[in-house]
Amino acid sequence: MDEQEFGFETQAIRTHIDRSQYQEHSTPLFLSSSFVFEDAEDMRASFTEEKVRNIYSRFSNPNTTEFVDKVCAMEGAEAGYAFATGMAAIYSTFAALLSSGDHIVSAGSVFGSTHALFMTYFPKWNITTSYFDINQPETIESFIQPNSKILYVETPTNPGVDVIDLELLGEIAKKHNLILVVDNCFATPYIQQPIKYGAHIVVHSATKLMDGQGRVLGGVAVGQADLIRQIYLFSRNTGPAMSPFNAWVLSKSMETLAIRVDRHCENALKVAEFLESHPNVNSVKYPFLKSHPKYEVAKKQMLLGGNIIAFEIKGGIEAGRAFLDKIKLCSLSANIGDAKTIVTHPASTTHSKLSIEEKLAVGITEGLVRVSVGLETVKDVIADLEQALS
Repeated sequence: MDEQEFGFETQAIRTHIDRSQYQEHSTPLFLSSSFVFEDAEDMRASFTEEKVRNIYSRFSNPNTTEFVDKVCAMEGAEAGYAFATGMAAIYSTFAALLSSGDHIVSAGSVFGSTHALFMTYFPKWNITTSYFDINQPETIESFIQPNSKILYVETPTNPGVDVIDLELLGEIAKKHNLILVVDNCFATPYIQQPIKYGAHIVVHSATKLMDGQGRVLGGVAVGQADLIRQIYLFSRNTGPAMSPFNAWVLSKSMETLAIRVDRHCENALKVAEFLESHPNVNSVKYPFLKSHPKYEVAKKQMLLGGNIIAFEIKGGIEAGRAFLDKIKLCSLSANIGDAKTIVTHPASTTHSKLSIEEKLAVGITEGLVRVSVGLETVKDVIADLEQALS
């Protein structure tokens, strides 16, 4: 049977490195910083890349290779590289592909640390960024300049859970010869595959749903082989590589990604419907609620709605703080994609470095709450939210 005919779950479980002489059923940990050579010629050919093999774990390692191979199979990508964190993946992708004088066109709705890269650090190297409103995709082309090189989005966005049409972005990127980079962290490759729609690079924080239990940090970039080659060479020299242990944990986690995400999404839809009907809630955003402004787009490009909900509590920041202080079962944390339901107040945590104007521009109000719905019995999660809202 051809590998391309295998289903998503089969690829997640059956993609693995070659077995050792011990014929183990489960991939072992390769906790080795380096690898030995047969002789001087083997060493020379390996360093000149005439041979494809492991040399040093900053370059590659059997465990990171297996993890990357799984993500490539899931995303439909040609190649990839695994990083210590999601932000390392994002930074290294931009740093490898951009030069001084280049320009980024990005949705304004991006993670706070990504915003810091664009506005604080990249300008040091004469790399500029223009933001467009993710809810006004018809304006994107007006932001493209002669020196524009990358078109960047998250979809769904963090923390506003906005959605943008990936097919449209693919067409714009092709028309203007831009590299389309998509942060697919909230969706995971189980729910959404941006490469189908024209993305050249897809990045993930593997810390989130890919791990699924809040244990390890990780990031990954996959996509077009020639672009990944540039990212690999940059990373090989700068050192943001994922550790073999984290790669081993994440590769095992990927085996259950589909079944976990199915339940996450099932629970999240029920929680979203509950919140939408609550009298103390002004508004709710969840991609598979019909009230979501981009519901039809979400249904077109996403298998399920994901596990993240954004909702606005009546009463603003004071009501938001009171809600968080009354939470009993759910966790107050800055992470997402955990088996445990997590409640976050973005305005005072993940996006606290943004000005009030910048927050409002990307839909972060003082009363906005982000919920990463976990795998607990959903009625228990709803009961906790209900008592905290009362």
